[in-house]
Amino acid sequence: MADTKEIAIGDIQARGEEIKSDRMSLNVGPSHPTTHGVLRLKMELDGDTITYVDPVIGYLHRGDEKIAENMTYNQFVPYTDRLDYLAPLANNVAYAIAVEKLADLEVPERCQAIRVICCELARISSHLLGLGVFGMDTGAWTPFMYCFTEREKLYDLFEELTGARFTTSYTRIGGVTRDVPEGWLDRVEAFLDEFMRTVDELDKLLTRNRIFYDRTVDIGIITKEDAIAYGITGPNLRGSGVDWDLRRDKPYCGYEQYDFDIPLGSKGDCYDRFLVRLEEVRQSASIVKQAIKKFPPGLWYAEDAKKIYAPSKDKILTSMEELIQNFMLVTQGPQIPAGEVYFEAENPKGALGFYVVSNGGGVPYRLKIRAPSFCNLSILPKLLPGLMLTDVTSVLGSLDFVMGECDR
Repeated sequence: MADTKEIAIGDIQARGEEIKSDRMSLNVGPSHPTTHGVLRLKMELDGDTITYVDPVIGYLHRGDEKIAENMTYNQFVPYTDRLDYLAPLANNVAYAIAVEKLADLEVPERCQAIRVICCELARISSHLLGLGVFGMDTGAWTPFMYCFTEREKLYDLFEELTGARFTTSYTRIGGVTRDVPEGWLDRVEAFLDEFMRTVDELDKLLTRNRIFYDRTVDIGIITKEDAIAYGITGPNLRGSGVDWDLRRDKPYCGYEQYDFDIPLGSKGDCYDRFLVRLEEVRQSASIVKQAIKKFPPGLWYAEDAKKIYAPSKDKILTSMEELIQNFMLVTQGPQIPAGEVYFEAENPKGALGFYVVSNGGGVPYRLKIRAPSFCNLSILPKLLPGLMLTDVTSVLGSLDFVMGECDR
């Protein structure tokens, strides 16, 4: 046995591999609750201090972009649900607007208002999970229960609107699947009135909690310069004090009609990112209330887009022309003219972008997705070294990423 050990050590030294007694290699993930999914962190530690980090991704890779090139435009809508699966309604809208810009198609005001309501409710739902899990990452269980209780109420509203709770597939190229149900807007408004009291409770539970404060303040600081250089977007960018929000600076869906504030951080630490998301929830609730108050009449789809949006069921059953139109849309897809376009929307995790190339017809020639979580995670090799091992949970929770869109 002694000879075997000597040979093994000799072989290692012969290959030029150094044996470091003062360093420890550690894998965090991909099966670990800290990593919020299937993120793997290859780390090197000097005691409890992180000296090196290498994020390993790809465990959820499904080839969504290549799948899109073999499907009609509407057939790809359910796949956008699976990107940021915590905000499928917002993903649907971003993708649909990109294709509509390619087709030079403008949807009616009622459809735009429905999409704004969907996007902001999706932001509330996503941030509730992010805030609740962030509190749990730092040792607070109660906020998580508050957040999930409210998300359950939201999911009931989503189910009533779309027919599904999780993967909604509600948006269509040229409109949405169906109009809002009778009384649904009143129920949304009633939910928001009650919900704001819960947000205030959540604020009290975490904002001045001494343990949470100590675990987040001055931890994981991202400077303005680094945030811009690494392509970070969304609440993580605004947490570093960069005043940029696509809903205001490059408005879509009629966002220019709504009055809302853009919360900004000052230091760019974990605490600032938490405060930004907490205030964004309040602002989203305000936007939804404004949209309900000025909810316009009319159609929820572009009526003149006969080669893009499917006719209603009653017309299909009574008109041969409409039946043929529906058959062509189902078999060949919406007829989108040749061209290329890039559009990005302000999703809960950041800027979700779609670059679409069309050669004409019902199937995209090329499609590329700009996933905010992918870019937000790119700063980890610079952000984590120098921190303690226990700070990893705080930093990852504050970044609020989702691996579905990161891996695609």
